[in-house]
Amino acid sequence: MATTKQRETAKRNVKKAQAGARSKQTLKNLPAKTRTALGKEANAVRTGQSPTRKELEAEARRLGIKGRSKMGKDELKRAVARAR
Repeated sequence: MATTKQRETAKRNVKKAQAGARSKQTLKNLPAKTRTALGKEANAVRTGQSPTRKELEAEARRLGIKGRSKMGKDELKRAVARAR
């Protein structure tokens, strides 16, 4: 799944987002369900349980899915699942 470098990058990005959120307090204003979902997704990527967007795009390329570059991560997940 995710390489060590990708996990480290994801961890760094989450820390940057958390630091920005602390200064702006944007996460505090989000619904609890959204905050929980963001944390779970970040944790899944960090632990290698969930593929990164880059990995999903490579899989979509292999499967010949059109429009993959314009898709978000969730859209790519659904498209790859349908194509399998």
